[in-house]
Amino acid sequence: MSTEILKFEQFVKAPPPQVYQAFTNATLLKEWCCDVATVDPKPGGRLYMSWNEGFYTSGEYTALEKDKSIAFTWRGRADPGQTKVDVNLLESDDGTQIKLIHSDIGSGPEWKATTQEFQRGWENGLKNLVSVLESGEDLRFVMRPMLGITLTDFNEEIAKQLGVPVTKGIRIDGTVDGMGAQAAGLEKDDVIVSMNGKPADDFPLLTSALTGLRAGDTTEVIFYRGLEKKTIMMELSRRPIPDIPDTTAELSQALEKKYLEVEPQLNEFLDGITEEDANYKPSPDDWSVKEVLAHLIQGERFYQFYIAELVGGQERWSDDYAGNLEASIEATVASNPSLYDLREALNRARKETVLLIAKLPVEFVERKGSYWRLGYGALEGQFHDTAHIEQMKTAVEAARSQ
Repeated sequence: MSTEILKFEQFVKAPPPQVYQAFTNATLLKEWCCDVATVDPKPGGRLYMSWNEGFYTSGEYTALEKDKSIAFTWRGRADPGQTKVDVNLLESDDGTQIKLIHSDIGSGPEWKATTQEFQRGWENGLKNLVSVLESGEDLRFVMRPMLGITLTDFNEEIAKQLGVPVTKGIRIDGTVDGMGAQAAGLEKDDVIVSMNGKPADDFPLLTSALTGLRAGDTTEVIFYRGLEKKTIMMELSRRPIPDIPDTTAELSQALEKKYLEVEPQLNEFLDGITEEDANYKPSPDDWSVKEVLAHLIQGERFYQFYIAELVGGQERWSDDYAGNLEASIEATVASNPSLYDLREALNRARKETVLLIAKLPVEFVERKGSYWRLGYGALEGQFHDTAHIEQMKTAVEAARSQ
C-alpha cells in the first residue's frame, strides 16, 4: 500500500533549545499546538494531546536528540491508522529552521479528510509557534472574540433553585458593560446551553463553539431564563488585550496598580456595613459578604499555585470546572471570623501575589508564551472583582430589607 508524506518548513527567531522544548514540554506544547497535553519525552515515552473541539491524538516518542530532533508516532481520533512525525531543528545565526515531516499517511479515499486536517493543522500550528516563541501571543486566543460574561457554579441543586429544566449549562454570574452579552440582553442567572449551533453546556464546549468566529460576527445563543427557553442573536465583542510589560518587576507594579484601582470601591462598600450585614445569607445557596471575601482570598491562592505551575512547566489540567468547594469557603471564614480579619487576609494574599511575580526568575521571561499568559491573566479587566462587589451589595440589601 502506497503512503503519502507531508513536508513543512518554518523559520522562527528563537534558538533550537526553545523550539525543542516546545515539542517536549506539556505546558509549552499546549501554548501553541493544543489545549491539553501530557508528555514523557524519552524513547517509548507517551505523548497525548487534545483540543476543545473534541479531537485528540496519542502516540509515543520514538527518538530524541536534544535541541536537534524529535520523532513520535501519531494516532488521532478517527484516523484510519497510525502515522509518524519527524521534526528536525537547524540552527542559524538568528534563529531556527524547522523541518517537519508527517509520514506513513495512507493514500486511499478514507485518508482524504485526515490528510487535509494534517495539512491545515500543521500550517496553522507552526504559524502559531512562531508567534508564541517570538512575541508570546497565542493567535488562537488573541483572535478569539469575547462574549463579555462572568461565570459561576451550576449544578442540579442550583438548577432546581432557579427553576431551570436542565442540569448542564453555562450559568452567567454577570455581564460586562458595553460588550455583546449585555447588548443582547443576557442577564445574571441565565443558563447558556447552545452557541453558534453547537452544544455549549460546559466551558470546553463553549470555547469550542467559538472556533472560527471573530470579533464583529453575529451568532445564535440559546439559553434558559428560569423555565423559559430563549434564542437571541449576539454580536461578538473584540477581546481587549493589555500591554504586557517587559519585566516581572514592571508586571508586578502593573498588577499592584490594578489592585489599587479596585480597592477604594471595595473599601467604601465594606466600611459602610456591619458584622451582621456581612454574615447574612440571602438564601441557603447564596453567599454572604464574608463568604464572597473568602472566595476572593482563595482566588489569590489558586492564582499563586497557577504561577508556580506555569513557571515550573507542569500545569494541572481538568476536563471541566469543578465548582467552588463550600467547605473551603467555610474554613476560610471560620479562620478569619471578623470582617476586619477577612479584609486583612485578602490584602495580604494580594500583596503576596504582587511580590511573587516580582521575584520570578529572569529566565522565565525568556519563555515568551508562558510569560505572556501570566501577564494577560494578571492584567485582564476587573470583571471578576466588579461582579463580586455587586453580589455583596445584593446580599447587604437583602439583609437590610428583613
